[in-house]
Amino acid sequence: MAAEGHGPTAGEYIRHHLTHLTNHKQDFIVDFSVINIDSVIFSVAMGLLGVFLLWLGARRATAGVPGRFQAAVEILVELVETQAKGVIHNAQSRKVIAPMALTVFVWIFFMNAMDLLPVDLLPKIWEGIYAAMGHDPHHAYLRVVPTADLSTTLGLSVSVLLMCLYYNVKIKGLGGWAHELVTAPFGTSRNPLWALLLGVVNFLMQMIEFVAKTVSHGMRLFGNMFAGELVFMLIALLGGYAALSLTGGLLFVGHLIAGTVWAIFHILVITLQAFIFMMLALIYLGQAHDAH
Repeated sequence: MAAEGHGPTAGEYIRHHLTHLTNHKQDFIVDFSVINIDSVIFSVAMGLLGVFLLWLGARRATAGVPGRFQAAVEILVELVETQAKGVIHNAQSRKVIAPMALTVFVWIFFMNAMDLLPVDLLPKIWEGIYAAMGHDPHHAYLRVVPTADLSTTLGLSVSVLLMCLYYNVKIKGLGGWAHELVTAPFGTSRNPLWALLLGVVNFLMQMIEFVAKTVSHGMRLFGNMFAGELVFMLIALLGGYAALSLTGGLLFVGHLIAGTVWAIFHILVITLQAFIFMMLALIYLGQAHDAH
C-alpha cells in the first residue's frame, strides 16, 4: 500500500482489489493448497440465495393466474427445459440435467451480479472488521465476484467434465465408450498396424478435446467477468481522482456517466455469460449422449 498519510496509487488500488482473502500466501503459480476464502464464501452464499428463490417460487406456485415472481420463475424454467430438450434427447437424463442446468444458470447469474455492487462497499466493511480484530487494515483483502476467480470457473467446468464422463459410460457402456475413444474422429483400419496408429491418434485427439473444452469453458466465463471487474475499478478511480482534484468536476461527471452506462451494459453481460455457460454445459452433455 501507499506510504502512511497518503492514498494508494492507481496501481496499488487495483492490486489491492485483485488480491484474494486466502488461507495462506501462494508460493507457486499452481498451488492447490491455497484456498480463496472469499470466493468460497460468496459462491456458497449466492448458491444458497439461488436455491432459496427457486424453492420460494415452487412453494408459492398456484394453478391460477401467477404473480410476477411466479411468472418469472416459470419463464426461466420453461426456457431451460426447452433448451435441454433440444440438446438432450434422452428423457431420463433430462430429469437430472435440466434441473442442473437451471441451477447452474441461476447460480452463475447471482455470482456474476456481485460485480454490480459498488467496488469498495464490501471491501471497506471487511477492512473495518479486520481492523477491529487487531489486524493491519492495509492487508484486509476481499474479492466479491467468485466468477472473476479462475479457480471457481475451472471448478465449475471440471464438474461439467465429470458429468460428461459419467454419461459417456452410462449411455454407451464402458466398452462402447472405450471403443469410441480409439475410433473417433478418424475411424479405424483392418490393417492391425494402421489400426494401432489410428487408435493412438484418435485417443490423443479425444483427450485434447476434453481438456480444450474444459479449459475454454472455464476461461471464457473468468475472462469476461475479470475484465468487467477491472473496468469497474478503473471507473471507481475516476471518482477518486475527482475527489482529490480541485478541478475534478468533469472527472466526477465522467465517473457517474461511465459507471451508469457500464452497469447497465454489464447486466446484459452477466446474464449472457450465465446463459452461455449453461448452454455449453448442455451441449457437452448432449455430445456425451451421441455416438460418433
